[in-house]
Amino acid sequence: MMTEARLAPNLPDWMAEHANRYLSSGGADGHMYKMTQPGRPEITVPALLLTTTGRKSGERFIFPLFYGKAGDSYIVVASKGGAPQHPGWYRNILANPEVDVQVGTTKMKARARTATMDWLAGVAGPPIRPVWKTTVLQ
Repeated sequence: MMTEARLAPNLPDWMAEHANRYLSSGGADGHMYKMTQPGRPEITVPALLLTTTGRKSGERFIFPLFYGKAGDSYIVVASKGGAPQHPGWYRNILANPEVDVQVGTTKMKARARTATMDWLAGVAGPPIRPVWKTTVLQ
């Protein structure tokens, strides 16, 4: 259950604030995240809460992530702001793909997998460039 999990350590302040708002409202607030970047118009993106099991600690951690959808699958991209290593949540799901997902007020269990280039091309159409690891939550 998501109640036994805690926010992942070392989240940037804006992510922790967003996740805390999401959690405290039961998902009523935080599912649609408004963001602005200097010199660009405000955009609204959908966000989910992904709960993984730590690959080293065995503790359960919550990560707020932006997502897309393809059919019944939720798609999240394993990017760490351009860092050379994958984010912790992605390394966690490689070790244990059984996850909890909260989308708005809906909570579910899912199994995460890394999307293949063929699957992505079928969803998005070519050209697909393997820049980041794309993860599918089903």
